[in-house]
Amino acid sequence: MTVTIYHNPACGTSRNALAMIRDAGIEPRIVEYLKTPPSRDELLDLVARIDITLRAALRRKGTPFDALGLDNPALTDEDLLDAVARHPILIERPIVVTPRGVKICRPSELVLELLESPLSAPFVKEDGEVVKPR
Repeated sequence: MTVTIYHNPACGTSRNALAMIRDAGIEPRIVEYLKTPPSRDELLDLVARIDITLRAALRRKGTPFDALGLDNPALTDEDLLDAVARHPILIERPIVVTPRGVKICRPSELVLELLESPLSAPFVKEDGEVVKPR
């Protein structure tokens, strides 16, 4: 199974999702999107495949979202894409792509819906929460 994760190694949720993918026996393609952001077209494709709006794929917490006024409903997708191009931290994370679909995996255990192989044993997230195999 081919898996891609748009990953931020500074994010616990992203690290947990990556660890669950690896626990399922898969070494994913890791895109550290802060270093290598998706192109405008790639981001629009991901959003379309998730079946959400571009605005819904933006992260507010810990980003310049509020300072940039991105909650303004008058802003177009082009305006939002311009902001993301300047500040890729605005992309919600992690985004995981598999043949079974594309999701923003928040909480991290949503990644399990995209994997063919279940967890081999209970998974303990960084915060101590236990995710049981399905």
